[in-house]
Amino acid sequence: MNVVCIGSGYVGSVTGTAFAVLGHKTTVLDIDEKKVGLMNSGKSPIYEPGLDHLISTYIGKTLFATTDYSCIHDADVVFVGVGTPSKPDGTADLKFIKLAAEGIGRHLNPNQYTVIVNKSTVPVGTADLVSSIIEETSGLKPNVHFAVVSNPEFLREGYALEDVFFPDRIVIGADHERAGLVMKNLYHNLVNRIGYAEKSQDFIFPHQIPVTQPVYFETDVKSAEMIKYASNAFLAVKISYINEMARLCEVLGANVTSVATGMGLDSRIGNKFLQVSSGWSGSCFPKDTAELLATSRKYGCELTVVEAAVESNVQMHNFVVDKIKRRLKSLNGKTVGILGLTFKPNTDDARKTQASVIINDLINVGARVKVHDPQGMEMFQALNSNLDVQYCEDAHQVAANSDALVLLTHWDEYNVLRWNEVFSSMKQPYILDTRNFLNQAELQALGFAYEGVGITTSENTGVSEVVAV
Repeated sequence: MNVVCIGSGYVGSVTGTAFAVLGHKTTVLDIDEKKVGLMNSGKSPIYEPGLDHLISTYIGKTLFATTDYSCIHDADVVFVGVGTPSKPDGTADLKFIKLAAEGIGRHLNPNQYTVIVNKSTVPVGTADLVSSIIEETSGLKPNVHFAVVSNPEFLREGYALEDVFFPDRIVIGADHERAGLVMKNLYHNLVNRIGYAEKSQDFIFPHQIPVTQPVYFETDVKSAEMIKYASNAFLAVKISYINEMARLCEVLGANVTSVATGMGLDSRIGNKFLQVSSGWSGSCFPKDTAELLATSRKYGCELTVVEAAVESNVQMHNFVVDKIKRRLKSLNGKTVGILGLTFKPNTDDARKTQASVIINDLINVGARVKVHDPQGMEMFQALNSNLDVQYCEDAHQVAANSDALVLLTHWDEYNVLRWNEVFSSMKQPYILDTRNFLNQAELQALGFAYEGVGITTSENTGVSEVVAV
C-alpha cells in the first residue's frame, strides 16, 4: 500500500520505518524541516536503538520523508502521529491533530478511498472530530471517500522497534467494514510475519524477541480510543502500588524486591511494572492520567483509583528527597549528584521526568546539583532552563566533591563505573539507588554508605546483605 505517517516523533518515525521495511511505500510527513532533513540523510530524528540503521537502509527505496502535504493525494492509509500535550487543566491539546486533519482534507483524492488512522493518544471522540474537520475542509463524504479509524500505539521508548515489529496486540477501532478490511490488509504481513526471514539481517534488537504472534483485536472506534488511556492508567496504578509497598517495607523491615518477586509469580498479577523507582514520569503516563482524570470529572464519573495513583506518585518524589535530607541534614552548601535525567534508559526523552521534580526540590532547599545522562541532557536542559544545575559530560564528574550520589535512571553504564575512583572523589560516599539497580554488596565493600528503596540495607535495618530470590 501507499502509506503516509504525519509526524516524525516516536510514533511516526518508528511506525513509518516499519511499514517501509515490510515493503509498503511509506512517506513520513513533518513540517519540521530539520527532522525531515535528518531522515533523508539516513539518520533518525529521535534516539531509538536500531532506528538509524533501518532508516539509512530503506530511505529512498520504500521510505521517504517530506514537508509537502501533497503526498497524501495518492495515499491509501494516512497515520496521524502528532503530539497531544496537556493543557493547564489536564485535558489533551488537540491543536496538532486539528492541523493535521485540515492538511489531510486539503489534499485528499476524491477518486480514491483513503483510511485516516489516529495513531496518537487522543481522547474518546477524537475520530469524530477528525472526520468532521476533513469533511468540512475537503467537501468529501465520510465512509464514502474516506474513513477515520483508531489504531492506538503501544510503543515503549527504548524498545520501540521490537514493539512495532513484534507487538503483543494490534488494536483496530473501525465503525465501518471497508475501513476495517483496509487495516487488516495493511497489517497482514506484520501479523503473520511474512517476509521477516528475508529482513532478519536488518533487525538489530538489543532485547529478547517474543515468539508468539500478536493478537489482532477489532472493536469500535471509541473503545479503541479508550483502551490506550485505560492501559496507561492501569500501569501507573501498578507502579504507584509497588512504590507504596516499598515505603511500607522500609518501615517494617521487609524487602520489596522479594515482595515484588513473590507477587509477580502469581499469573493474575505478573512481574511487569513491579520495579521500584522514584516515581513514574515521562511523556505518556503524566499526560494520559491527567487527560483521563479531567474527562472523568467533566462527565461526573471521577476515577478515584487513578487519582490516588497520581497523588501517591507525588509522594514518591517527596520520599526520595526526604531520604536525602535525612542523610545530609541541612542541604545548604551540599552538592548532590544526579545520575539519569530521562524517565527510563535507552531513550533521550526527558519530558516531564521525575528528575525535574526532584532536582527542583533539592535546589529549593539549598543544594547544588550536578547531573549526567548518556542521551537526555540536551532535551532536559532545553525543557528545564530554569533549573540552575551543572551538566557533566562524564558520570565520574558528577560524583567529584559531591555529598550524595542519586541514581534515578538505570542506564547500564552506571553499573560499570570506576566505583573505587568515585569513592575517592566524593566528599561523603553516600549513594541513594532509587532503582535498587547497582551492586549493593560491591559498593558497601568499597566503603560506600549505600541506600536503596524498600530493601534491607545497612542504612535502614542494620543488615548489610540482601538474599536474592
